[in-house]
Amino acid sequence: MASFFEFFSQHWQLAIDWVSTQAVVPVVQALDIAQAAGEPREIAEAVLIAAIQLLLIAAVMRPLESLLPAEHWQDRRLTTVDRNFTLLMLLGLFPLFSFLVLMPFAHLLGAGPSTTEASGLKALLPWFEDHPYVLFAVYYMVYDCVYYWIHRAQHIIPWWWAMHSMHHSQRQMGCWANDRSNYLDGMLQSIILACVALAMGVEPAEFALLALLSELVQNFSHANVALRLGWLGKVGERLLIGPRFHRNHHMLRDAQRPQRHNCNFGQVLPWWDQLFGTALYHDEPMRPTGVGDPVVDADNGMGVIAMQWYTLQRFWGAVRCRAGWRLGDVSFSGPGYAPIHDQDLEAQALSSSAPPLSGAMPDTRQKSASRRP
Repeated sequence: MASFFEFFSQHWQLAIDWVSTQAVVPVVQALDIAQAAGEPREIAEAVLIAAIQLLLIAAVMRPLESLLPAEHWQDRRLTTVDRNFTLLMLLGLFPLFSFLVLMPFAHLLGAGPSTTEASGLKALLPWFEDHPYVLFAVYYMVYDCVYYWIHRAQHIIPWWWAMHSMHHSQRQMGCWANDRSNYLDGMLQSIILACVALAMGVEPAEFALLALLSELVQNFSHANVALRLGWLGKVGERLLIGPRFHRNHHMLRDAQRPQRHNCNFGQVLPWWDQLFGTALYHDEPMRPTGVGDPVVDADNGMGVIAMQWYTLQRFWGAVRCRAGWRLGDVSFSGPGYAPIHDQDLEAQALSSSAPPLSGAMPDTRQKSASRRP
């Protein structure tokens, strides 16, 4: 095993050196951003990570969707924008954000190659210095646990759901859907995760590997594939998040069980859902994916720029009013995309169906409300 890691590390470093010399340095110098961009080898590593991710999506996950689809679609028209999101994110926005924002921010707080003293977990427990793989595993569990709570916040805080709901609006969830997101939402999430990584003493290269592993598992968990992690089956679903587990998270709301969709928030490890009571396993037929709120469902059919603008309008409508800060499930059918809480809609429905005191016949009409899944 040690020889394998040495072989991989040696050739990985050679690949980074080649990309840095042949591609990154010439481009950075041509754009005159060498001072702001940071270490060329770190940029080269991000480029290689993006290339690996795209290769695995296109050459492994996409063919699996054709061979073992969880849902049969007559056409994949709605998935085109997700592919555009992924290409734009991996080949442009993520490297720019990482090395024009995250890297300078990390160096400002004392992280990076110039750091000579142990920090974070290595400073607290020097034992980790001699056990780097154990340390990385601890890093990853903390990283994944923080993401779990970020994800729960994205669903329960209305102004955050206003942005994150774009990710859930896809009716044809597939392997490209992971990067379908609002960029302000992604920036907020990345900064939180980066701050946690800095506090733990994670090096930039280690953070890139954390992100790669997480992204690859998420690409797979979003895939339209009817798999239960191969031969691991149900046991495997309790060790690692797979397509069936995550598809439960994206399911349309069940009118008979309206809270059932609040489940399976984990990114890579399902342990946090199991620990905090949000894990859902079942053998029922899978529900379609998407949202029930027509305001959010309108994301489908839009292009990348229009979806970003439309989602920011929802965010602005929520963040500037009190209802946008009150926790709970909402729809965005209020004036100016103001969020309306499900609890308020249910209370209105109950009050409207109560028998009037005057003795007149009660109004028994049902008032329907659009809700997110």
